Amino acid sequence: MDEHKENIQAEDVNVKMSNAREEEKVGVKSAAQESQSQPNSDFSHPVYKEIALANGHINRMSKDELRLKLAELKLDTRGVKDVMKKRLKSHYKKQKLMQTAAEGGPTDTYYDYICVVDFEATCEEDNPSDFLHEIIEFPMVLINTHNLEIVDSFQEYVKPELNPKLSDFCVKLTGITQKMVDEADPFPAVMQRVVAWLQERELGTKYKYAILTDGAWDMSKFLNIQCRISRIRYPQFAKKWINIRKSYGNFYKVPRTQTKLSTMLEKLGLKYEGRPHSGLDDSRNIARIALRMLQDGCQLRVNERMHAGQLLSVPSSAPMEGAPPPHNPRSRD
Repeated sequence: MDEHKENIQAEDVNVKMSNAREEEKVGVKSAAQESQSQPNSDFSHPVYKEIALANGHINRMSKDELRLKLAELKLDTRGVKDVMKKRLKSHYKKQKLMQTAAEGGPTDTYYDYICVVDFEATCEEDNPSDFLHEIIEFPMVLINTHNLEIVDSFQEYVKPELNPKLSDFCVKLTGITQKMVDEADPFPAVMQRVVAWLQERELGTKYKYAILTDGAWDMSKFLNIQCRISRIRYPQFAKKWINIRKSYGNFYKVPRTQTKLSTMLEKLGLKYEGRPHSGLDDSRNIARIALRMLQDGCQLRVNERMHAGQLLSVPSSAPMEGAPPPHNPRSRD
């Protein structure tokens, strides 16, 4: 549903975008500059000079040379030149940091788990400006950042309240039928099972985790609108998340136009698996992109948040923290 999400008007009555705080600038950073965003990093450490020298050498390599070197190191050789270059740089950086970590030097920090969410919502072919999108599919895909694998998933359909009859366009786009939503529970009941699923996996208690989405719409628009419709408070555990489009653009140094789901997959040498606009299949493919980024050395971290109904950016200089333990949101009544 990623392309359709982009057609939702930014002036939605339930969300105010804070463009002044958006971090869309993609600049070239030195190894030392990149390390400033890492907790407890002493970027004056000599290891960063070694990393910078290696980066300079990699920058001068041709595409064929990059592919040969990646193959020699038994790393993935797929992707465009800039992706391969970043992969090789990240490999050397990781090796150097692992070496210095044993000597008390700087290290990278990761969440234990990343939970990918990509809602499907009610829609019309030409949504009026005041159209309220209701969540009709709640999927989650869980990534273990230590073994770099998808380890679990959750999916439930949701019965819409304001517009219980799905449009023909919505059915064709998402593959969700009228029967599926008619037999589903309303959002508050589904949310309770979502919370129970997260709690059973000890996320936010035993393990650090973060929510990850493909863009800002899922949390800032769809979940925000749905909570208002269902008369429940916005859940605390979903107030901060990783927008993978921002992370991808900043990590691989590409413009926003190259951060759509299909483009990210293509640039990484991957193909979409499953049915486009199925929430669960979209979530799995977003998770594959996240896994590839982690393998390439990206430190995925929270970069967006909701505050008082506004979508705000989280600066890279902010301390890294996991999402809080999940609890059922309180009623607004």
